[in-house]
Amino acid sequence: MASIRMQPVLRGKGVVGRRSILATRSAHQLVVTSSPDPSHTPKPIIKYGPPTGGRSSDSGHTVTVFGCTGFLGRYLVQKLARQGTQVIVPYRDEDEKRPLKIMGDLGQIVPMEWDARNADQIAECVKRSDVVYNLVGRDWETRNFKYEDVNVKAAGLIAEVSASLNVPRLVHVSHLNAHPDSASAFYRSKYHGERAVRDAFPTATIVRPSQMFGCEDWLLNAIAQYPILFKLNEGKTKILPVHVMDVAGALDLMLNAPVTSVASTFALPGPVLHTYNSLQSLISSITLNPISTAPTVPKPLAKAVATALNRGIWWPTVSPDEIERKYIDDLGIEAFQESSDLSKIQSGWAESYKPEMKGIDGEEVKGWKELDMTPDPIEDHAIKYLRRYRAATSYDIPVETGKHKPPKAYHVLP
Repeated sequence: MASIRMQPVLRGKGVVGRRSILATRSAHQLVVTSSPDPSHTPKPIIKYGPPTGGRSSDSGHTVTVFGCTGFLGRYLVQKLARQGTQVIVPYRDEDEKRPLKIMGDLGQIVPMEWDARNADQIAECVKRSDVVYNLVGRDWETRNFKYEDVNVKAAGLIAEVSASLNVPRLVHVSHLNAHPDSASAFYRSKYHGERAVRDAFPTATIVRPSQMFGCEDWLLNAIAQYPILFKLNEGKTKILPVHVMDVAGALDLMLNAPVTSVASTFALPGPVLHTYNSLQSLISSITLNPISTAPTVPKPLAKAVATALNRGIWWPTVSPDEIERKYIDDLGIEAFQESSDLSKIQSGWAESYKPEMKGIDGEEVKGWKELDMTPDPIEDHAIKYLRRYRAATSYDIPVETGKHKPPKAYHVLP
C-alpha cells in the first residue's frame, strides 16, 4: 500500500529530473552581439527549442528584411523563418502584405508598413532587430522613384537609421557589376549605394550577386517569352547566372557567421559562364521549341523604343538602361577564359584567380569559398522553371542533367 502511495511522488521526481536535464543550455546556444557603438550594451541571443531548428523553435534572432516581397527577399524570409528567427517584413501596401501571411509561425513573421523616405517608419522596423538585411533595389526608373532615390538615398537612410539605433549588423545587397564608371546608370547607382551604406554603417556587409535565376526570374522566363531582347549585341554578352536559392542561402549563413561576414564584401557569381546565345540554346533543348529567329535590333533603335514605352505605359516593360546592360559583360569572366577545364573552376571562380574588383573601402573581395558553399549551375534547375513552356505533347518528357553533387562534410562558419 505504501508503494502505491509513493508512486505519484516518484513520478513527480522523475519529471523534475528530466526537466532539469532538458533545461541545461549549451555554450553554442548563446551568442553575444556587438554594436557599432562601443558604449552600447551587448545583447545576448539565446536559442530555444529543438537544436536542429524548425518553425517551432526560436533562434533568438530578430531580423528585419527590407525588400522582403521581392524576388530574393521571399526566399530569404523563408529560410530565416525555418530556423525559428522572428522576421520583421516591411511592406509598402496591402498588395505586398498579402503573400507574407504564409511564410512562418504565428508571431514569427511581423509585417510593418514603411516608406523609403520616412526615417521614423524605418526606425520602427529596425529598433528591435539585431540584424538588418537591405534587399531593396530598382532596376528601372519611374516618375516617383529614380535609381538615385532607391539604390542610393534609401539604402543610405536605412544604414543611417540602423547605426543611430545601435543595430549590431547590417547586410546590404548590391550587384556584381557595381562600378562608378559603368555605362549603366543602374550599376553606377549600386556602387554609390554601397558608398552611402559604408559611410553611415562602417561595419556593414556588402553582397554582390550576379544576375539571378529562379521560379519568377527575369532571365529564363524573359528569354522564353521575349527572345528578341536577348538578341541584342548578337547574343554575345557574357554573364554568370546564379541560383536565387544559393544567394538566399548565403545571406542566411551570414546571420550566424559574424566573424566571416562583418565589414566584408562578397562577390557571388554563378559557376558557369554563359552568353545569351548559349542560354537560348539551353532553353530550346529543355522546352523542345526551336530557337527564336528574331532579328538583332540596333542599339539606338532599341533604346528609342524602350524610351517610348516607358513614357507611354505606366507598368514596367523594358527600360533604356536595361538595353544598355544587355551589352555589358559580368565582372570576373576572365577566370573562365583563362581555363577551359570547368572542373578547375570551383565555387564560381578559379581558385588561382584574383578578381580585379575590390570592396568599397579597398578590402579583398570574398566569395563562395569563404562561405563553404558551391553554387549550382543553371543547367541543374532550368527544367523546373521552363517545363511550363513545353507543348502538351512533350510536357512529361524527362530531362537528365548528368550531374551528381557529393555529400559535404559538416562545417560551422565562425
